[in-house]
Amino acid sequence: MHTKQTVNEGLKRAYLITIPAADLTAKIDAEIKKVAPQVRMPGFRPGKVPANLVKKMHGEALHSQVVNDTIRESVDKLLRDEALRPAMQPEIGLKDDYAQGQDAEIIVSLEVLPVIEAPNVDGITLEKLVVPVTEAQVDEALGNIAGQNKSYKDAAKTKKAADGDQLIIDFVGKLDDVEFDGGKAEDAALVLGSGTFIPGFEEQLVGVKTGSEKTITVTFPAEYQADHLAGKEATFDITVKAVKVETETQIDEDFAKSLGLDSLDKLREIMKAQLEQQTAGLTRTQMKRALLDQLAAGHSFEVPGTMVEAEFAQIWSQLQQEAANDADPAAALKQIDDEKDEYKAIAERRVRLGLLLSEIGQANGVEVTQQEMGMLIQQAAAQYRAEDRQRFVEYIQSEPMAAAQLRAPLYEDKVVDFLFDKAEVTEREVTVEELQAAIEAEETAPAPAPKKAAAKKKAPAKKAEAEAAPAEEAKPAAKKAPAKKAEAEPEAKPAAKKAPAKKADAAAEKPAAKKAPAKKPAAKK
Repeated sequence: MHTKQTVNEGLKRAYLITIPAADLTAKIDAEIKKVAPQVRMPGFRPGKVPANLVKKMHGEALHSQVVNDTIRESVDKLLRDEALRPAMQPEIGLKDDYAQGQDAEIIVSLEVLPVIEAPNVDGITLEKLVVPVTEAQVDEALGNIAGQNKSYKDAAKTKKAADGDQLIIDFVGKLDDVEFDGGKAEDAALVLGSGTFIPGFEEQLVGVKTGSEKTITVTFPAEYQADHLAGKEATFDITVKAVKVETETQIDEDFAKSLGLDSLDKLREIMKAQLEQQTAGLTRTQMKRALLDQLAAGHSFEVPGTMVEAEFAQIWSQLQQEAANDADPAAALKQIDDEKDEYKAIAERRVRLGLLLSEIGQANGVEVTQQEMGMLIQQAAAQYRAEDRQRFVEYIQSEPMAAAQLRAPLYEDKVVDFLFDKAEVTEREVTVEELQAAIEAEETAPAPAPKKAAAKKKAPAKKAEAEAAPAEEAKPAAKKAPAKKAEAEPEAKPAAKKAPAKKADAAAEKPAAKKAPAKKPAAKK
């Protein structure tokens, strides 16, 4: 094998690898000897088929296999020998004029990752905006929970049921005076106006009283899931056992116990922790954006164009999808097209930050453990149908690029946490509104320009999320996932190998209480 470098410009590299014809012939002959004992041919004893006949029968296939294997081995050797770190999957091609019996000339083109000087992580200063959770906020949150857990009490016997009242009813459904499966229930709870039962059912019960007996006629929707009921007219014999009116839910010990907790204090403690967790997410977003701005301002280096193009393609695809769903798609598409150069600048920033975070992590021993990676794989696999989960796990385990893509978000979080620990952090208490305003101010502010680099054009607010998020997942692109695995738009930013998409979740269908004729009950056929 002979290797010649043909391009060395910035991060671009190209090589011409020449494989002598004699080497290929020797490998093909070796493969023929290997497979000959397994070849069967009429007139010859097993394993005694002459090599020339084996070559005549299988030579073309063996030749293709040897050439492909040799190309792969040659490129792997090139990367090792030249200590190359590809930014994306190298472009590899065999010269068009190659023919069997000739030297094989392989063209390899790639971009390499830049050499980044050890990033200085000292001297980072950050302000942490903290939102203290007040008792009033806890009270409000508990009030919302109470509002979602309504309680009812018996109304006076003379009370006429109205929307919002709860009925306790027995009913029997019939088609042509014959009961049908799934159309009968006792002590079914129904809140009038809730839309729980099929259209026309609840409306005909407005005005009933406790003890009322009534027969109503309704028509099942044409798209009703039970085929034997779809579009059919049915009657329901109804007995109203109770009319109940809504009562104010008292937030007390009994309320806490109704939610499965020991006491009201425990409920308040849990609610406060949840509110703190919510505001902590906003605080982290604000701190991370400030951190990334400082990193971007302090480091400037060339980034691989192929990575920027892949990153921009991800951003652009998402923008086009959002524009297509806009109230005025044509105007939205025109707007993003007018701002295309700005999005390209954002893609470059994200790639640079991704490479920088990766370098910082490697230089400081940040890593994702095997146990953490195993948990990531299992969490991702859980999104798939049961029969596809093992195939997904095997796919991730066999494809380094897909594994890297899955690992990247966690790795970025760990690097960011490392930098938070290194930074000089001052805290300031603010309200939720002030924290949100600070995040919005960062969104609309122009990103700091890297040292020795031109200042970047101010990005509109709607670009902020794309601009703030680094391309930490910037990894070499790889081939697509195996056939028959639908592609999902990956969460990771670069064009890495795509994992099979999870099956769309079926719409959850809430069954009616005690087989009441709800909009979508599991009626027997």
